[in-house]
Amino acid sequence: MRIIEAAGLVAIGGMLALAPARADTVPPFKGNDTGGIIAYSLTSQTDIRALAINHCASYGKVVKFLAIEPHYGGYISFACRWVPYGAAGQPVRAAY
Repeated sequence: MRIIEAAGLVAIGGMLALAPARADTVPPFKGNDTGGIIAYSLTSQTDIRALAINHCASYGKVVKFLAIEPHYGGYISFACRWVPYGAAGQPVRAAY
């Protein structure tokens, strides 16, 4: 009985070892209401500052850049914050 179980485990392990690994692709720009990432390769193609500002503004927030990995495959990370660092109170709203 143990030989059959061992053979089954070896067969399952062999199938898993031979199966190709598939990784999900990440888009060049990805984010939500708390922040996001921008592929470093976009720095030569578009204004990444404006991209991040517009993204955070769509949630009524301001952008805070966190880190940059300046190499192929690297990302620029940013956070969307309610109040800028060092602000005394709530953001100013314009009443029309």
